Amino acid sequence: MLKKEYNAVTYVSGPLLFLEGAADLAYGAIVNIDDGTGRIRGGQVIEVSDQYTVLQVFEETSGLNLERTTVSLVEDVARLGVSKEMVGRAFNGIGKPIDGLPPVVADKRLPINGAPINPVAREKPEEFIQTGISAIDVNMTLVRGQKLPIFSGSGLPHNELAAQIARQAKVLGEGEGFAVVFAAMGITQREVSYFMQEFERTGALSRSVLFLNKADDPTVERLLTPRMALTAAEYLAFEHDYHVLVILTDLTNYCEALREIGGAREEIPGRRGYPGYMYTDLASLYERAGVVHGKKGSVTQIPILSMPGDDITHPIPDLTGYITEGQIFIARDLAQQGIFPPINVQPSLSRLMNNGIGKGKTRADHKELADQLFSSYARGVNLRRLVAITGEDALTEMDKKYLRFADNFEKKFINQGQKERSIEESLNIGWALLSDFPPSELKRIRREYIEQYHQKTGKLEELVGA
Repeated sequence: MLKKEYNAVTYVSGPLLFLEGAADLAYGAIVNIDDGTGRIRGGQVIEVSDQYTVLQVFEETSGLNLERTTVSLVEDVARLGVSKEMVGRAFNGIGKPIDGLPPVVADKRLPINGAPINPVAREKPEEFIQTGISAIDVNMTLVRGQKLPIFSGSGLPHNELAAQIARQAKVLGEGEGFAVVFAAMGITQREVSYFMQEFERTGALSRSVLFLNKADDPTVERLLTPRMALTAAEYLAFEHDYHVLVILTDLTNYCEALREIGGAREEIPGRRGYPGYMYTDLASLYERAGVVHGKKGSVTQIPILSMPGDDITHPIPDLTGYITEGQIFIARDLAQQGIFPPINVQPSLSRLMNNGIGKGKTRADHKELADQLFSSYARGVNLRRLVAITGEDALTEMDKKYLRFADNFEKKFINQGQKERSIEESLNIGWALLSDFPPSELKRIRREYIEQYHQKTGKLEELVGA
């Protein structure tokens, strides 16, 4: 078969190259771009019409001589070579090894856009994933097949939280294969070093696949990175029966890349300059999580995004909230107090939590205990506002107990540092926090659980190791 080449390159705009007379190239096709000096750049077709074909160039476009540049087809669509041997390896944003080891011998080459999961084939997510973080496991439980984003802000420790979840996350039960696919987009070299060292130091690398796209890599690669990661995750889940947790950080960098490419294509901008199709584009990533009927494996997602200006109405968190099943908020005020992980329990929720907890999954008292902790903490936070106006003298003794509870909840329950806690330990700490209240105050917990656990799980200081 003859290799077909195209040489009618008309002009270059940023990372885009415009080509005439190539209407037979397919959308999504991967091409090589030869600048005539022997240097080969990669690229992908992102638009096809009768007049011209638009290519995204995977490297910088400076120095391209339009008259000497030729384009040749490599693959009909962007693909990733996948194999079970990917576990324990690190790749760049387009799937090339960066760990000094040779390329993976691929069992298959799969299109990175994936195959949509038939809604009829989806099963209801209802199996618990233990992250080892009390605030998440007890109050906003992660369930296999769920997509549960973390909403953070610039300068907050979401990377440290992501690394901790990747290290600690597990499914309970014998013989369950578990893997983490970790994709970082637009990160600095310092962050690349941090993730590599953290995964190697803790041994988490042995069950992980890393895709690391650096800030100085071409913008276009940032759009491919999460799709590469999700393709690897789907292969491990549905071909090798792994339960895969996909952590994507930072989706804000991904959306900025979308905006940059949209600007270069001279598209009409939508809200705050982002493309009007950003909702659809994000949905094409998030909806690749799930449990499929007849398959043992599952794909669970934790996308992480930093809200510009801590603004939850910003298009990125706003659209993400519509597509996903809950959210976990990182609180700046808790981080400033030195609390880690600084998770704000009040606006956080997991819409699938009730499916994955209870008898036989976590513990029978889980739901009612979580409700009581949330209610008591909310009352304590409201009393703090009252104290700021009236002072503590206006409070009753019971009010002071709720104030004390709110402080202890943040400092002993939410604040656990880098320590891992089992769901059993987290629930027991929750009961120890409530031991200061008489049973009559525990209005959200039925009597049988109060009799079984209230003031019987041990002292708080002993449980938290303080």
